[in-house]
Amino acid sequence: MRDLILIVNPGSTSTKFGVYSMGKSTCVFEKEIDHPKEELEKFDGLIAQKSFRKDLVLESVKKNGYALDDVAAVVGRGGLLNPKEGGVYRVSEAMLNDLSSFKYGVHASNLGAIIANEIALELKVDSFIADPVTVKEFEPYAYVTGLKGTVRKCRAHVLNLRQVGRMLAEKIGKPFTATAFIGVHLGGGLTVAALRNGRFIDVNNALLGEGPFSPERTGTMPSEDIIDMSFSGQYTKEELKKLLTKKAGLISYLGTSDFREIQKRYEAGDEDAKFYTGAFAYRIAKTIGEMATVFSGKVDGIYITGGIARAKFLMDMITERVSFIAPVHLFPGQYEMTALGRNVHMALKKEIPINEYDG
Repeated sequence: MRDLILIVNPGSTSTKFGVYSMGKSTCVFEKEIDHPKEELEKFDGLIAQKSFRKDLVLESVKKNGYALDDVAAVVGRGGLLNPKEGGVYRVSEAMLNDLSSFKYGVHASNLGAIIANEIALELKVDSFIADPVTVKEFEPYAYVTGLKGTVRKCRAHVLNLRQVGRMLAEKIGKPFTATAFIGVHLGGGLTVAALRNGRFIDVNNALLGEGPFSPERTGTMPSEDIIDMSFSGQYTKEELKKLLTKKAGLISYLGTSDFREIQKRYEAGDEDAKFYTGAFAYRIAKTIGEMATVFSGKVDGIYITGGIARAKFLMDMITERVSFIAPVHLFPGQYEMTALGRNVHMALKKEIPINEYDG
């Protein structure tokens, strides 16, 4: 009997994957393989990495005793797509074309559906994504940029933040569909989102947009500086995008984006580490305050998740600034693997719909 859901979750510097048991309603196996920059630089772009990452997944799953004949479906992390309502989507040709052509942007998560589809074809099962990076759930005012002809975009850690929101709703004893939360994901990228009744009604553009700087990204910075850099002759368009998304934020100030290393330097009394982590906390708290205005200050809770949420000194700095808004709840780490498996399990049981992506 096919009882397993194979999960593929590619990141910029790692590949996470796992096995979800429908009989046990939980992930029974999870693993993350880190990829040093030198390893990935051997490939000619993101799409060229798909076979390398796929083989790692299949080899490890089999090595850990899980039979591929028991896999009922494969789910990949959803990438940058034409924004739709959140939920489970069947992988389609239109989806694969949009992801592989980078029609809506370049991100490692684009590989999720692509790898899931290739594995599913070999196993003769269906492939899916759930709660992709881009969703279309904003309230009308949130789309307005200030310049006609442009719109704000939702590019966020939707999968993890929605899952943790459900967990917090259960913790405080309220239906997730009747809550007002501010959710924060702190990782290589950074999301601060306003979730009303489980929907992402406003969020900073976590890829190349607004809000706090992250370990590698600029967040909001003065438009005049970006214009000057664009016309300086120092950068091509792609070089400037890479600078703002891979070489900015904490790495530009401290020479590393590894927050574990930054924390060691902070605890050793390094003045630069103390100053720039203080600025990091300040910008995160400031954006949380901004999202509180979306709810007119009536917020049920603030939750912080992601790998960096393990850094107590940073959590203390943020909490000190925002706890007047609502109670702050910490959920260190990521819950994306469970969310991917659970979403597809619910879809296969017909508890939630399977949506079709047509571009």
